[in-house]
Amino acid sequence: MSVKYELIIYWSEPDRFFIVEVPELPGCMADGQTYIEAVTNAEVVIQEWIETAQELGRDIPTSQGKLLSTR
Repeated sequence: MSVKYELIIYWSEPDRFFIVEVPELPGCMADGQTYIEAVTNAEVVIQEWIETAQELGRDIPTSQGKLLSTR
């Protein structure tokens, strides 16, 4: 899967994990012991978030490309 949503990735010292937030998909977050693991987990969670939204008949936000729009 090609991630087209903005990802916010940071290290959480208390948790000792990298945290990934997907702000365009409410409540969509993942973590991992390494940066790559966290991003890989985020890709899985994004797909699951989209599948769940489809099953529930909810709208799926399109990526707004927030990082690109600030240039």
